[in-house]
Amino acid sequence: MARILITTDYLHPGDAVDQLLRERGLEPVYSPSRGPRTLEERRSLFEGISGAILASEPVTADMLAGAASLQVIARSGVGYDSIDVQAAAAHGIRVCNAPGTNHHSVAELTIGLIIMAARRLLEVTTAVRQGHWPREAGHELRGSTLGIIGYGPGGRATANLGVALGMTVLVSTAHPDRDNTAVQFTDLDTVLRDADYLSLHTRAGQSTGKLIDGPRLQAMKPTAVLINTARGSLVDEGALAKALSDGTLAGAALDVLESEPLPGDSPLRGLDNVLITSHLAGQTIEARTRAGLAAAHAVIDVLENREPAHPVDR
Repeated sequence: MARILITTDYLHPGDAVDQLLRERGLEPVYSPSRGPRTLEERRSLFEGISGAILASEPVTADMLAGAASLQVIARSGVGYDSIDVQAAAAHGIRVCNAPGTNHHSVAELTIGLIIMAARRLLEVTTAVRQGHWPREAGHELRGSTLGIIGYGPGGRATANLGVALGMTVLVSTAHPDRDNTAVQFTDLDTVLRDADYLSLHTRAGQSTGKLIDGPRLQAMKPTAVLINTARGSLVDEGALAKALSDGTLAGAALDVLESEPLPGDSPLRGLDNVLITSHLAGQTIEARTRAGLAAAHAVIDVLENREPAHPVDR
């Protein structure tokens, strides 16, 4: 019986994914991702494994070198930056993801973070718990400018919510939808300059540089807020911490980080104007169900010699 490794921490024995795999004669093996693994754990993770449904933890060339029986890796999510796709291809291992399963969840959390920043809800709720009763004014979203970088499913869903809230929506993308006249497609410099709330919805680039670095933070309004629900690797966290500290930028809301969980020595720790959540954008019950099943179907397809629906290796 082929063994299927599952590291996604919300997938459990007896759930829909477990049942689907067992119905196809496969044996789920659970090793939940809850932080960095030891070197020994990483080296042995894929031993005797034919397929894997993975969280966003790193999969390196060294880990794949000893994965003699591994045929397919399926991400239970959209991002796959953490996987060395070239090394997987060199070993004949297919790599798939699950797009279109969590974009509504991502968009809703993005707007929720924007509302929290606009109305200073983190500061207010913290103060109330401490016995205070703050009454400082926040900002309405209507009439403000939402800048979006990237126009995949998550960026598109966020743009639609922004329009519904009465925001002016500016989008920087290589793939504009000219039929959507409610959204203004423009260049990156304009989005950076004009956004009151800048939301990232793009994949990581091939270069080693950060999409949001010191100069681009300097190009933003000092009253602006940066929101990242896409990938932690997009933002230079050191430059962001400096911008938040010296008033270059008013605030930030981050659901993804370059290293997760947030390291104890992160320069972002202790800053009052940054809100950090624990990679929750796609973590709704509905999105988890869709993503887990999509990943399971990808594994089954590859093991049964069918082309998977969403390969990222071709």
